[in-house]
Amino acid sequence: MVPQWIIEKKRDGHVLTAEEIRFFINGYTKGTIPDYQMAAMAMAIYLKGMTPEEVAVLTDTMMHSGAMVDTSSIKLPKVDKHSTGGIGDKVSIILAPLVACAGIAVPMISGRGLGITGGTLDKLAAIPGMRTDLSEKEFIETIHKCGFSMIGQTGEIAPADKKLYALRDVTATVPSIALITASIMCKKMAEGIDSLVLDVKWGTGAFMRTIADATALAQSMVRVGKAMNKGMVALLTDMNQPLGRTAGNALEIIESVECLRGLRNCGDLMNITLELGAEMLVLGHKASSIPEARAALLHIIDSGAAFEKFKEMAALQGAIVDALDDLSKLPRAAIAKPFPAPASGYLAKVDAESIGRAVLVLGGNRQKTDDIIDYGVGTSSLAKIGDKVEKGQPLVVVHANSQEKLAQAMAYVEKAFEISAQPVVAPKPIVARITG
Repeated sequence: MVPQWIIEKKRDGHVLTAEEIRFFINGYTKGTIPDYQMAAMAMAIYLKGMTPEEVAVLTDTMMHSGAMVDTSSIKLPKVDKHSTGGIGDKVSIILAPLVACAGIAVPMISGRGLGITGGTLDKLAAIPGMRTDLSEKEFIETIHKCGFSMIGQTGEIAPADKKLYALRDVTATVPSIALITASIMCKKMAEGIDSLVLDVKWGTGAFMRTIADATALAQSMVRVGKAMNKGMVALLTDMNQPLGRTAGNALEIIESVECLRGLRNCGDLMNITLELGAEMLVLGHKASSIPEARAALLHIIDSGAAFEKFKEMAALQGAIVDALDDLSKLPRAAIAKPFPAPASGYLAKVDAESIGRAVLVLGGNRQKTDDIIDYGVGTSSLAKIGDKVEKGQPLVVVHANSQEKLAQAMAYVEKAFEISAQPVVAPKPIVARITG
């Protein structure tokens, strides 16, 4: 086959055969197809799209470009969850131990953050000693011992994706639904799971800005998963305001622990967590309905078992668990400055993108892949849309380690809030459920 002829075929809007897709991706992974030809193909896919059948083949090829995680020794139902990411999204940290307590094995391979969206691995890294670079053997052993493990992508899993993603990032082809689908699903399917629940976010603090785009992505991923004979459900969730009350790595660990211990009203954060968890229990045949599953998960929270399960996993992965019992031992910023409400009324807007940019300039996320993260900075005590507020009342507390970065962050925080004189209805965190 001639690579440029395949590029030309997709450029002109034609459907590629399975053989053409496999030839191209395998050639790129091995280095026989150069970056410039892969970049041209990625742009052709971005502009012309792919059929569901093409996406399924692309995903399968990328999945088989490297090692598959051998989970055959795990006899429990194996169900994972994936989120497309958003500001304050710490759901995985609460969800994985909670679902593991219900008899579901959760082999969770997570990612790091880049830009305004934080990553689960960065949040876990705020816990002293915590390792997420486990070998496959350590990964499987941890799941056997406590029911779940949370690690990063290894070099052996889906190397085609790792190579292609770096190229997409510098060629303006990241937003392609076909390429996003293949990138997410090839890694998740390589985990050896039985079922997958997707949290597909839309809004100012999410990658997909519109419900229409989020729906298209969710449908695409569900189709691919079902084509691979996996149980699939996707929830569309609102990310126009940050999820929960915190944003920033150690601060999000604190909120997660408090939710696991049942010590705070976690509102939208716990609502989404419970719904995703309930879907996982139903797919794993540990509950016959969503209401039954929610009730079981709430009982686990109330019993304290979920928090103990999280500590068990953390200890197995090297963490100093004293820091989870005494949260003051987690990284803390030197400065904590409240942002006061400029007027009394009702919160009509809490812009997730502005809060995300504030955390970024504080040093809480990476602008470049090699940036060093400041784990103690971020925002806490965030007021939510619909809240009644009084003039001067703190709408958020900004945590910083320098006055200069604090000033930069405050410039974004000031743009985040709008106050209405009239009552405002809080948005529903979950807007749709997609199963096909």
